[in-house]
Amino acid sequence: MSSKTNMSDEAAVPKKGDVIDHPWRPLIKQPLPAGRPRSWYISHNRRIKAMRLAIALLDAGTFAPDQATNEKIRDTAEFVGVHWPSDATCRMVRRMMQAQR
Repeated sequence: MSSKTNMSDEAAVPKKGDVIDHPWRPLIKQPLPAGRPRSWYISHNRRIKAMRLAIALLDAGTFAPDQATNEKIRDTAEFVGVHWPSDATCRMVRRMMQAQR
């Protein structure tokens, strides 16, 4: 492991400026900030789930939003180990795949 990183072989929270040598290893989950309205936490978790599904679909070769049907997104969620996504989450996945950034 390089000297630029403070991460151990276990799952860890990288510090700012650390190099992530093994991006496939899960990071330790950090608690969300307290004091926000419940709707913020719901939308935050939905965005995280949609992002994970969009990345998995892109890695699997689904590059266009019109190729990502609800059934394909839900099959991918089962494969990745994410809970069954709602119709709203499926729409968000397609919007993320459509974004040109």
